[in-house]
Amino acid sequence: MLQEDGNSSVTSSPLQLFSMMPLSPGLGSSYPWLKELKSEERGLYLIHLLLSCANHVANGCFENANVVLDQISQLATPNGDTMQRIAAYFAEALAGRILKSWLGLYKALQFTRTPVVSEEMLARKLFVEMFPFVKLGLLVTNQAIMEAMEGEKVVHIIDLNVTEPAQWIALMQALSARPEGPPHLRITGVHQQKQVLDQVAHRLTEEAEKLDIPFQFNPVVSNLDSLDVEKLRVKTGEAVAISSVLQLHTLLASEDEALGNKSAVTSRHTNGVHLPEKDRVNGARSPSNDSGSSSPLSSKGSSKMDTFLNALWGLSPKLMVVTEQDSNHNGPALMERLLEALYFYAALFDCSESTLPRTSIERMKVERTLYGEEIKNIIACEGVERKERHQKLEKWIQRLDMAGFAGVPLSYISMLQARRLLQGYRCNGYQIREDNGCIAICWQDRPLFSISSWRCRR
Repeated sequence: MLQEDGNSSVTSSPLQLFSMMPLSPGLGSSYPWLKELKSEERGLYLIHLLLSCANHVANGCFENANVVLDQISQLATPNGDTMQRIAAYFAEALAGRILKSWLGLYKALQFTRTPVVSEEMLARKLFVEMFPFVKLGLLVTNQAIMEAMEGEKVVHIIDLNVTEPAQWIALMQALSARPEGPPHLRITGVHQQKQVLDQVAHRLTEEAEKLDIPFQFNPVVSNLDSLDVEKLRVKTGEAVAISSVLQLHTLLASEDEALGNKSAVTSRHTNGVHLPEKDRVNGARSPSNDSGSSSPLSSKGSSKMDTFLNALWGLSPKLMVVTEQDSNHNGPALMERLLEALYFYAALFDCSESTLPRTSIERMKVERTLYGEEIKNIIACEGVERKERHQKLEKWIQRLDMAGFAGVPLSYISMLQARRLLQGYRCNGYQIREDNGCIAICWQDRPLFSISSWRCRR
């Protein structure tokens, strides 16, 4: 498995030996010694091959990349062990990037390939059900809302990607048990499909009637990229809470053009092979000065993310809870993204390996339709087409702080509930880490997702 310390398998002596082996220039050649590799050796060699292939792709040496892909194809399989499965999806992504160099060929191969939205939605639903990452985000969000809305008479919750009613049903039940009684509750749900919103509205309305809670549902058919904040219909006197689960990073695609690829200035790496730094610097959350009012991002920050966060700040939310992937997949250099993605998805695939059998149809759907498509987007795409621009927690802290939000430390009760939820999973690899008032959800020691809580700073 990939490691990030000084004893990294990427730089271990067996891999150094592999790196000195010549890659045969003859395509279609057989490599009988590849079949004799033990599992650990095969994993190390696959890492070497992926890095070598990515380096060739980054430098435009497509013939050499093609040779390496031929070797990978003899070792990788989407039905094998962790490294074999990872290599299969990363090899497919690198091949897709090569094909995009011949735009006509690439477009011709896409003629009959139409994305099936229902399959993607099913894969995301299975991901939520099989693994605790999103469930923890929803649980902690509800607890933070309960604490922030204590004593409020009119509560307006804005869900930036409502898909399932279960989270809000649980919140309704908790609100109905308040000693002072439930508030008047409005939920605004944003989703691209009207059918999804109709189903959620029906289920929540039923539950509200059952619990005798004054309730309204405001559906907004839109994706986040084109959302008109005016349609959220925030009214004077409402206590507003915003829930964003794995959504904000999709707005970063516009920054390459809007900010002149500002990330390239701060990146210390080029397309050469390098090892990423340790996960996080201690004390990543920069303290905010709350003694005075603070303006949100000025108009000179013209990116879509800046504009959107500015609009949310204008709603004066009492609380905003953000759950995001905790990895740097937004760098300008291919090799930088590939290495970060290798570490991140290696942890997710290892999590699958430890949780579900390899024959699990549900697991295969999640890995193919969710992980595989994300990997392709990170590796094969550029510009506005590259939507999976995950960032580390400290980046979100800086960004939200600049937008006029102040961090709200998540409570001890939230941490306790999160740990109790993890105890319900049979696997011991899941961990919770408190990080400057935020929560990091880890597999082993690798942070994979973060949860942070914010309020509007005036």
